[in-house]
Amino acid sequence: MSGPHTEFPRPLHIVLDDTAMVAAGQGNVLVSRLIHRAHTEAGWFLYAPACALVEADRTRPGTAEHLAALPGLTVLELDLPASLAVAHDEGWAIPHTEHAARPTPERPDGAVVATTEPERWKDRTVRVLGLGA
Repeated sequence: MSGPHTEFPRPLHIVLDDTAMVAAGQGNVLVSRLIHRAHTEAGWFLYAPACALVEADRTRPGTAEHLAALPGLTVLELDLPASLAVAHDEGWAIPHTEHAARPTPERPDGAVVATTEPERWKDRTVRVLGLGA
């Protein structure tokens, strides 16, 4: 029943880091649930930054092709703003993921980073969803 005080859930935007992508290929139940929800439920959005996708594929070959084929997952390209963010940091996967989680016009509240290694994000300005190992 709806009324003047009914609140609709906000969209949920989740960015997979490279560890979550590798875990998806290893059958992690929590990552599988995120993928399923992004595919079947309105308001759930799942993203894979290209640099993190490459790193995941280096760790577990075949991961990139598998994830890129999923209908509920959006691969985020390394555009100019992301390139500039990556250029000022070490490595590629973490800064591209962090950049992807920042607020944008499409994601005004930003996104949550899903990871199996939450401690690697402790000094970063992102919200984290730990997925276990």
